[in-house]
Amino acid sequence: MNVTEFEVTVPESSVDDLRARLSLTRWPDAETVSDWSQGAPLSFVRSLAEHWEHKYDWRAIEAKLNSLPQFRAEIDGLGIHFLHVRSPHEGATPLLLTHGWPGSVLEFLDVIEPLTNPADPADAFHVVVPSLPGYGFSDRPAETGWGVERIARAWSSLMTGLGYERYAAHGGDWGSFVTAELGHVDASRLIGIHLTMVFAGPPEAQVELTQRDYAGLAALKQFQATEAGYSAIQMSKPQTIGYGLQDSPVALLAWIAEKYYSWTDHDRAFEEVVPVDKLLDAVSIYWFTGTATSAARLYWESHNKVSMHQVSVPTGVTIFPKDARMPKAWIEARFTDLRYWNDAEVGGHFPGIERPDVLVQELRTFFRHVR
Repeated sequence: MNVTEFEVTVPESSVDDLRARLSLTRWPDAETVSDWSQGAPLSFVRSLAEHWEHKYDWRAIEAKLNSLPQFRAEIDGLGIHFLHVRSPHEGATPLLLTHGWPGSVLEFLDVIEPLTNPADPADAFHVVVPSLPGYGFSDRPAETGWGVERIARAWSSLMTGLGYERYAAHGGDWGSFVTAELGHVDASRLIGIHLTMVFAGPPEAQVELTQRDYAGLAALKQFQATEAGYSAIQMSKPQTIGYGLQDSPVALLAWIAEKYYSWTDHDRAFEEVVPVDKLLDAVSIYWFTGTATSAARLYWESHNKVSMHQVSVPTGVTIFPKDARMPKAWIEARFTDLRYWNDAEVGGHFPGIERPDVLVQELRTFFRHVR
């Protein structure tokens, strides 16, 4: 595997172009309701856009990324970007972290240092964080076929190319699907997998469900009814929505920011959970790399098409209250060596941003069971 060093360098002309486009935004009428039932409120998006235009500093997150070892490698004909931060502790466990949509490698920046350099060397990891194909600084596929299964095979090749014969893996959102698929295609090499937002169908045998199980299933049904419009569009017509997301920074901002607001656990000001600059970092990655459309295509490739293979590798699951919650009995039927289950009290869809300390502790706790 040919690995080359990589550095993020966004031209100043691209930053100027973003600000110019923001200044020329044609704003819609305000919503006719007092809540989020029609989508992201005008005042919310306008405030974010004004901060993006006048106060946001892209160079700060660019410098943070460039302070970490970044690389690109060609795998299965596609250039894949990844962070590879080795622990100073001898014998650290290789750990592959996979993000989802609308995320990027930025989701894991706050967990890299505690994972690679903990107080107890027994908890140390060598951390590998790839950008999904079509996301961030990875190449955009020019052909069909880059779904979850192919990504999992590419990740296996990546870890082999980095010299890791055995490794651990974690993922959320699409990263959860990729990591579960790794548990199927690369089981002999995996020490264990840890998942958030984990899915499974009802088992053939009848199982008893708890009231919390029923509440989780009801929440999923409600999500499909009121929150899944983005998914229906991206799985069916990603090219059509892509014209707006590629051309209008405010369209992209509203499309992504709404998800961060809706999917995080915030009983206080949203900005206290996801600071404005971190939210704009997440959106800016998509804007400067021009990957909104290619990222959306992963839904066209894989949504409702991923095989729910049975997985026998040691598995840990952390369920956060503002994320998808499925019955434990269903998960146990699919992941047959479920070693760890924690129904967390707080947190949402982006634990690496919302609760990085909790995510670090969950990873440490589970992998202590299997190393």
